[in-house]
Amino acid sequence: MTTKAHWENVYQTRAVDEVSWYRPHLDVSLRLIEHAALDRGSAVIDVGGGEATLVDDLVGRGYSDVTVLDISPAAIEVAKDRLGSSAASVHWITGDITAVELEAARYDVWHDRAVFHFLTSADDRAAYVRQVARAVKLGGHVIVATFGLDGPEKCSGLDVVRYDAEHLHDEFGTKFRLLDSVTELHETPWGTPQQFIYCFCRVE
Repeated sequence: MTTKAHWENVYQTRAVDEVSWYRPHLDVSLRLIEHAALDRGSAVIDVGGGEATLVDDLVGRGYSDVTVLDISPAAIEVAKDRLGSSAASVHWITGDITAVELEAARYDVWHDRAVFHFLTSADDRAAYVRQVARAVKLGGHVIVATFGLDGPEKCSGLDVVRYDAEHLHDEFGTKFRLLDSVTELHETPWGTPQQFIYCFCRVE
């Protein structure tokens, strides 16, 4: 099964609140994005946004240039339906983040909660970092969250790579200045704790 087919199956067979990473609101992400982008006209991309409610909260807080990218068309349709008429104000991209073509220096803020840790191949991780370096403006900010060292070894039947803040930042390199890191103990919809690590960087 291809990666796209795997995620299509996940989103077509599970309700929004039946996936382990679901939260009604991504509070840590919202706090970091608002710190990075005081200007509500800042261009924000949510990589792997899928069915997540981050886009709803960003639009609701007045962000006018929001992009959601996901490999699953089914996930994007769920988010569009939920947003209703507000979906027209969002840029939607369906594609694999390691291969899709993104506009150079397009974004002020890059956000990813729980995509990067699925990249178990060094080549895929390098391709992802090249995408970030190309698509984020100089001086822009990058927020990437993965499972921490105490997090699960698998998610949705797939292997993941777990990180601490130092090793997650090392994947990106010196072009990305680490400003802060956050540890979050996320609780799944069925009550299981999962450790997430957020790295908050600036492109220099």
